[in-house]
Amino acid sequence: MLECYPRGMHGSLPGKAAEIRALLLSLIDTLPEGAALPPERELAVRWNVARMTLRRAVDELVIEELLVRRHGSGTYTTRPKVARWLGMIGFSEDIRRRGMRPGTTMLEFRHQKAERAAARRLRIPVGDPIIAFTRLRLADDFPMVVERTTLPAAYVPGVEAEDLNGSLYDLLTNRYGIDVVSGTSRLEPVMPDAKTAGWLDIPVTQPCLATHGISFDSRDRVFEYTSALYRGDRYAFTTELRMTQTPRSRATSF
Repeated sequence: MLECYPRGMHGSLPGKAAEIRALLLSLIDTLPEGAALPPERELAVRWNVARMTLRRAVDELVIEELLVRRHGSGTYTTRPKVARWLGMIGFSEDIRRRGMRPGTTMLEFRHQKAERAAARRLRIPVGDPIIAFTRLRLADDFPMVVERTTLPAAYVPGVEAEDLNGSLYDLLTNRYGIDVVSGTSRLEPVMPDAKTAGWLDIPVTQPCLATHGISFDSRDRVFEYTSALYRGDRYAFTTELRMTQTPRSRATSF
């Protein structure tokens, strides 16, 4: 269920196309998101370039998700998606690495007893106290993700809603001595429900990417279950793939 996005190919563009690509980037920098580029014919005349060469440079920027073509309408600027690595890294750290400012809005916070499903995921007895909360995660004040998290209350005594306005992993490490070691995550495409769509400021017809996962600490305890819904128009997931060695099968005669 993972998508692979091609890298930009501008290093292999011929000289004139690379020059036009640079001019297009300068033009994009002057336009707001969603603005239409001037018609292809006009740009070809302005920059004294063949339309085929111009089209090749535009194709490159479409691949890099800096431009989007709309059939019968034209070519428009767009905000590139955040390419999030599938790995043990929190939202706040990931966003900071990309030069943006992370933010959090607490949407729901409650103490409750673990029902069967939550107890199974967290590997605790049914009825044990848990903390469940929902947060809207932002990048430069733009809504990106709705995270629903469940923690065993015994692992985080005294935690309150106001403690969760930043990085959860930093809080767990610094206050509770819980080190994130590993985890498992499942990724799937979904459509948002009305409440989640409202939080993300998107229509219910906007496809999203959902992850569901558990995290383990250094004592091999499950300390977290999180279900997160990412805006499909702002996020792409990236993973590193490696070949695994498999033993050769010995031929058998029948």
